[in-house]
Amino acid sequence: MPDLLDPRVDFVFKRIFGSEENKDVLLAFLNRTFAESGEPPLTEIVLLNPYTDKDAPLDKQSIFDIWAKTDEGKLINVEMQLFNKYDIEKRTLFYWSKRYSSQLQEGQAYTELKKCVTINILDYSFIKNDRYHNVFHLREDHTGIELSDDIEVHFLELSKLNDRSVPVEGGLVNWLLFLKGADKSKWEVLQMNEPTLKKAMDTLEFLSQDREARRRYEERQKYLHDEASMIEWATRKGRVEGKAEGEKKKAEEIARNMLAMGMEVSVISKVSGLTEAEVQSLQTNP
Repeated sequence: MPDLLDPRVDFVFKRIFGSEENKDVLLAFLNRTFAESGEPPLTEIVLLNPYTDKDAPLDKQSIFDIWAKTDEGKLINVEMQLFNKYDIEKRTLFYWSKRYSSQLQEGQAYTELKKCVTINILDYSFIKNDRYHNVFHLREDHTGIELSDDIEVHFLELSKLNDRSVPVEGGLVNWLLFLKGADKSKWEVLQMNEPTLKKAMDTLEFLSQDREARRRYEERQKYLHDEASMIEWATRKGRVEGKAEGEKKKAEEIARNMLAMGMEVSVISKVSGLTEAEVQSLQTNP
């Protein structure tokens, strides 16, 4: 049997968790995530952008986040991040705010706004503690009084898991070990702890044997690694060259290369040393 595809690659992740036929897999994963923050289980979800075979890994129009809605109207966004593109906290708040504000149509009252939850699954460490699951809300500093329950942000950091140990009971960590790529010899225990994981595993095995899925996977992996290499190269080059006076043209060249790769303006600004306005100007006047 061919090597298994990496379930962390975004389009594979969305095929496993964000397709209509695997909606029960997503529901089980979400309930384990929310259980760790003391929330009641969900009974039903609606996928707002389900995976289809028309989703192309290199198509910039494809959205590999998972957007779902509960039967009470709560909005949930799940995103997998393989590489640190920096400013993840600002990026999270920016897209959270867009989802939150987009709920209101003209003339509607603010009371129509429903809670929005963002779940970031990171393949790198971000929060400065040892917890693999951190949850953020909007609360008063001294008393802990909650201002509003409408914002909730989860960070699940796979890098903080010890992949050599397998839990002896059900819970979120079983799902995260599967995503991290736990050795297949441990799958039996993981799915005994979390029975719905078997369907996720079966889907991954099916995709791994499908020639077209593997071709698309390899294309996506190449793109992601090229993007990561470009960030690393541009960061090093930008830091060295940015020290010299009169290097703006080189910074603009770096920015143009990164724009051509479809990278975000905020990341390009940080790497190149240009302001976001200068980067946007290059975008409109290449």
